[in-house]
Amino acid sequence: MNLFNPIPSANNDRPLADRMRPRTLDEFVGQAHLLAPGKPLRAAIESRNPHSMIFWGPPGTGKTTLARVLAHYADAQFISLSAVLAGVKDIRASMEQALAARAQKQRTVLFVDEVHRFNKSQQDAFLPYVENGTVILVGATTENPSFELNNALLSRARVYVLKSLQIADIRSVIDRALSDTERGLGARHLQVDDAARDLLAQAADGDARRALNLLEIAADLATATDGGEILAIDTVREVVAGGLRRFDKGGEMFYDQISALHKAVRGSNPDAALYWFARMLDGGCDPLYVARRVVRMASEDIGNADPRGLQIALNAWDAFERLGAPEGELMLAQAVVYLACAPKSNAVYAALGAVHADVQRYGSLDVPLHLRNAPTRLMKDLDYGKDYRYAHNEADAYAAGERYFPDGMPETLYYQPVERGLEIKIGEKLAALRAADAKTRREK
Repeated sequence: MNLFNPIPSANNDRPLADRMRPRTLDEFVGQAHLLAPGKPLRAAIESRNPHSMIFWGPPGTGKTTLARVLAHYADAQFISLSAVLAGVKDIRASMEQALAARAQKQRTVLFVDEVHRFNKSQQDAFLPYVENGTVILVGATTENPSFELNNALLSRARVYVLKSLQIADIRSVIDRALSDTERGLGARHLQVDDAARDLLAQAADGDARRALNLLEIAADLATATDGGEILAIDTVREVVAGGLRRFDKGGEMFYDQISALHKAVRGSNPDAALYWFARMLDGGCDPLYVARRVVRMASEDIGNADPRGLQIALNAWDAFERLGAPEGELMLAQAVVYLACAPKSNAVYAALGAVHADVQRYGSLDVPLHLRNAPTRLMKDLDYGKDYRYAHNEADAYAAGERYFPDGMPETLYYQPVERGLEIKIGEKLAALRAADAKTRREK
C-alpha cells in the first residue's frame, strides 16, 4: 500500500514519465470524450465531490493520472493499491487509514490498479466502505469490467472507457516534455526535428507513458553540441526498433482483433482482413490459433458456396506447420484472402443451429422401423428395415417420397442454400428432388 500526495513534486531522480504526469485537467492530454468542458467525468472531478468509478482502457491512457487529479481536486488523501501485489491485509490497512482520515473530516480516494486481478472476496471487501462513504473507490483495469468485476462492485461505481491516444496527442506529450524546464528535458536544450518526434509518437502506439520512456532513453544517447544536445533520427530509430503493437493474449484486445478479422472475411473485404491478420501476428499471436479460426471461417461463412475454401484453409494450416514462421505466414494470408473473396453462405451454420434447437424440443424420438438395420433374424421378425427403399435401385438413385425423419416430427427444411456460388446448383438439385417427393406423395 502506498499513501502519498496525489500530485508528486518535481524530482529529476524519478522517471520522465512520472515527472511529467499531468497535475490538472488542463494539463491532461486526450480523452476529450470524457474530459471536454461539460462532459460527465470532467464535471464529476470539478464538482470536488466525485463518485466511485472504474477506468477501463489500454495502458498509458491516463487511468492512474486521472485518479491522482481527482484526489487533488477533491482535497482527499490518495491511497494506492496494486491488485497484483496487495492482499486482504493490505486492503484492511488501507481501510483503517481511510477511517482515521474520515475521523479528521478528510476524504480518501482509494486507487486500485489492475482491479480485475482481485478475486471475488477481495472485491467484496471494498463494498461496505464504498457504501458508507469511507472511500471513493477508483479502479483501473485493462480488461472488460463486465467479465472481470463483480456485479455488486459495478453497481456502485460508474465505468468510464478511456481510449488509446492519437498520434497528435502523443506528439503534444513529447513536445511538452522537451520544453518543460521544471519537470521535463527543457534545461538540456535538446534539438529534435519533427521527423524524430513523429517517429517517437508513432512508436508509442497510443501509450503516453511508453512515448516518454522512449524519449528518455533516446535523450540519454543524444550527441552534445555547443549550447545543447542533438537527438538524431537515426538514434531514435535504434531506440524504437523491434517494438510490438499492443496485443493482450487472451484479453479484451485479443478477442476484439480476432472478431475484426472474422468479420472482415465475412464482409468480403480482403484488405481489412489482411490488416487484422498482420496486426495479430505483429502483436505476438500464435499463428496456429489464427489457422484454427480460419478453418472455422471457411465452414461458418463460406460453406458450400465454395467448398474449396475449407480445403484451402486446411492446406494453409498444414503448410504453416511444415514451414513455420515467417515463411508459413504467407500461406495463412493466402487462405484469409481467398475466403474473403469467396462467395458467402452460412446456410449450414444456420441449419445446424436450428437442428440443435429441434433436438432439444422433440427429445429422444425413436428411429422409424424402416430405417433401422436388421443384422439378426429377431430384428427382421420385428420388422426392422421393412419397406426400406434402397436409393441406388431407384430411378436417378433417389427414392422419391421416402421419409427419413422420426415419426411424430414434421419434415423440416433446415438447409436453405443461398443464391451464391456452388449453392446455386445445390439449391436447384434439392428443389428438383423435393418436387419429385411431392409428386410421388400426391400419386399415393
